[in-house]
This record gives sequence, C-alpha cells and structure tokens, in this order.
Amino acid sequence: MRKTGLLNTELISEISGIGHTQYLVIGDAGLPIPKGVKVIDLALVPGTPSFLETLRAVLDEMVVEHYFLANEIKEKNSLMDEKVSQLICTDACDYISHEQLKEMSKGAQVIVRTGETSPYANIVLVAGVNF
Repeated sequence: MRKTGLLNTELISEISGIGHTQYLVIGDAGLPIPKGVKVIDLALVPGTPSFLETLRAVLDEMVVEHYFLANEIKEKNSLMDEKVSQLICTDACDYISHEQLKEMSKGAQVIVRTGETSPYANIVLVAGVNF
C-alpha cells in the first residue's frame, strides 16, 4: 500500500502510463462518455467525490502542462473557474466551447467521472513531463 496520495489503483495506473501531450479528462456526473474511451467512474452520490477533490488528487500525481475548460464555466460556474485557476499553477489555459470539450474527450486516454453536479465542471488536462 502507498504511504500517501491516491489510493485508487486504476487511477494511479492511468496517470503513470499517460504520455506527454496525452489527455486526461475529469468530468462532472453528466459529462457524456464517448464509446471506446476508458472511464474511471468515481461517482458515488451527487457531489461525492467533488470535481475539486478529484482535481487536487490528480494534480498531486500528474505533471500538467496545459488545460482546457469550457467557456461556459466563466458565466455559469465562475467560482469553480476561479478555484481551478488557483489550483493549477500555470497560465496555460484555453477556454473552448463545451461542445469542443466534449469532442476533445473522444481523444482522451481516460475520463475520470466524479459525482460533481455543478455546471460545466469538466477539464481536459494535457500531460507534461517532469524533466
């Protein structure tokens, strides 16, 4: 057993195997999961685990060089947008339409589904390198 950090072995394995510039998506409970894309479904009940809890845990384990959020989050969930930008210490964010985000998710290595029920709580994380 690991001393600290993530306990979910499937998620640990996916983060360990993700390559530079590949995508990991963290989605709310309503994000459509494209056919053929691996999903790690963490959703238990509405709100658990939350999007931010999941994002924090993933960021503790994964090098992120860029990320994408839906434009709609700025108006429909501005507090979440602010909290995400505080968590990810990079200016490398692009805002795209929610439809584009769903399209990008088709190319993800894995989608992590949370129990989040607030609007537009979805993110595409682009893997970086630690060297």
